[in-house]
Amino acid sequence: MKAELCTASHPESPGADPAHFLRGPLTAARVGTVQLFQSKIRQSEEEGKPVIGVYSNFDPTPDAQTLYKAMKGLGTDEQAIIEVLTKRSNRQRQEIAKSFKAQFGKDLIDSLRSELSGNFERLIVALMYPPYKYEAKELYDAMKGVGTSEDVIIEILASRTKAQIKDIIKAYKEEYGSDLEQDIASETSGYFKQILVCLLQGERDNASLYVDTALARQDAEALFSAGEKIKGTDEIQFITILCKRSATHLLKVFEEYQKLAGKNIEDSIKSETNGSLEDAMLAIVRCTRNIRQYFAERLYHALKGAGTDDGTLIRVIVSRNEVDLNLIKDEFKRLAGQPLSNMIADDTSGDYKTALLNLCGSD
Repeated sequence: MKAELCTASHPESPGADPAHFLRGPLTAARVGTVQLFQSKIRQSEEEGKPVIGVYSNFDPTPDAQTLYKAMKGLGTDEQAIIEVLTKRSNRQRQEIAKSFKAQFGKDLIDSLRSELSGNFERLIVALMYPPYKYEAKELYDAMKGVGTSEDVIIEILASRTKAQIKDIIKAYKEEYGSDLEQDIASETSGYFKQILVCLLQGERDNASLYVDTALARQDAEALFSAGEKIKGTDEIQFITILCKRSATHLLKVFEEYQKLAGKNIEDSIKSETNGSLEDAMLAIVRCTRNIRQYFAERLYHALKGAGTDDGTLIRVIVSRNEVDLNLIKDEFKRLAGQPLSNMIADDTSGDYKTALLNLCGSD
């Protein structure tokens, strides 16, 4: 079977560029090409460095004292809170919270909640959670009460690696004493439930530089036979391939599918499915093709038009800030024709706007 060397812009292959395919066996004659390929990855990883780096000369003790003074007595010094918490890494914020508790006997998150309000409170509190606990909280909040925020569940599960999903499941159990899979299964139904449960299994193949072209073609044919070729749709076939194959393999499947069907996989999903199942499948495809573009689209739709989807805006800015926000900002500018910071400044106000712009960084 013929194998191909390729990569995808997906969390399982961070920092890689899906436009670069290095085809053919890795022979001595191709060593120079592979070295160039690896340098491209290193360059991309450098461009994707966190907006918030590690604060130099960091000492949690004075930071905790600054926060205590900002919330002591009448009134609150919001600017002092912004200055500390938006300019420290998540790990440093955890140390500040420990120091705050040790010095003043109070929980920092509880103190912040009692002093702040609205979207500003929501943003600042989100910054205080360790990454997997924050994502677990977002999933919990998406399911509690009347109705389910299906778009939140889709965004998180479709965009995380299997290792990250395992950490989220563990954090969810620790924080809420409940099983994430059981909770999602109780809140959803049908094929939509099945695709979410499948993602939660963390059975996606490990990303590899080598792609089995024959298997990719076979998967493309299976997808075509499950949709365009028949009356009705075999949803299980779509779910199985999209949830279990690696990102690098799926890219080749999409390429072979285009040749076979004469249309891209996204168009087929739109014609063969609908509702939340369609949204979930499209999210998986978009994250596979270019995860930074996927999050740029999420931010753009959160900001454009009347009103702002503050939940999505906060979640993406907070969760991607120390991952790949700089690259997402580049994709956003290409999509929107203006910097992310401009749209944030136009759509938000006050301390909430100041904090978001600090987190967003300069363009």
